[in-house]
Amino acid sequence: MDANTMKQTAVIGAGSWGTALAKLLADKGEAVRLWSRSSTHVDALRRDRENRRYLPSAALPANLQPTDDLACCVAGCQCVIMAVPSHGFREVFVRLAPLLQDGALLVSAVKGIEIESGQTMCQIMNAELARLNRQSRLHVGVLSGPSFADEVAAGQPTAVTIGFADLYAAKEVQQLFSTSFFRAYTSCDIIGLEISAAMKNVIAIAAGIADGLGCGLNARAALITRGLAEITRLGVALGANPLTFSGLGGLGDLVLTCTGSLSRNRTVGLKLGEGRTLQQALSEMTMVAEGVKTTKSCWQLAAHAGVEMPILEQVYQILYEDKPCKAAVQELFQRSLREEV
Repeated sequence: MDANTMKQTAVIGAGSWGTALAKLLADKGEAVRLWSRSSTHVDALRRDRENRRYLPSAALPANLQPTDDLACCVAGCQCVIMAVPSHGFREVFVRLAPLLQDGALLVSAVKGIEIESGQTMCQIMNAELARLNRQSRLHVGVLSGPSFADEVAAGQPTAVTIGFADLYAAKEVQQLFSTSFFRAYTSCDIIGLEISAAMKNVIAIAAGIADGLGCGLNARAALITRGLAEITRLGVALGANPLTFSGLGGLGDLVLTCTGSLSRNRTVGLKLGEGRTLQQALSEMTMVAEGVKTTKSCWQLAAHAGVEMPILEQVYQILYEDKPCKAAVQELFQRSLREEV
């Protein structure tokens, strides 16, 4: 399949990130369909030609068509981008999988791990395709890297990584997404990119907590660095290439999410550090902070893999066992001393 034959692309999920990716491709000249499960939301997108709920002030081009019909959305599409929250990913993909045409490229743009199964989004897609005996007839991959939706929609310079087991498929998607301001690199390390994408949200919550407590910039730098060490340990234990974690999908995305003011996960941590309960923090937000649910799924995954992850452990106890934030920081610093590497 030549990149020039990609005449129609589907984006599943009309939140801020799905809308930004759909706009990116439509602005490039691709014909794009954007799916939302809500007919009311679709009507608003068609009427306003912008996503006022999740991505205001980003004009939607005429060649971007909102729809609430999954079959219509993916009909004839050579590339389908999944951008629904991780906790609803499987339910949507189960409905979607029978509708896909053979040879299609399936791209997860979702950063999370399913709590019930411990599977990444690509693993979910592969499992559901295998159940339909279609795994060998479609290509499954991931888009990851430091990329706030608002900045992508505004045309700010951004670089990401496209991961597929088949490098040819990765290059096809690389060509599709690359523009004068959006640069895509390729990788074959899907699991490394997905573990990085999920875990960086957990570390971002920790960084926000530290900022909310007023711990200072030294503490933030330490959390990012030791957080990267934890992410790498887990990823390598699950078969990832350790070099992935020093790239855009690893260190790049971690730095952005831990320091950027647009980070939803850092914002949740910030509110917790300032004294709010988790329920209060989430009630003040209009968009999903994936790291809250991902903390539980990663905690379970680390326990199953036998990987020590002290920062993850403390964030889990804060979110799910009501541990005071200050006590968590103290416990991290009172751990037994050891070599860094």
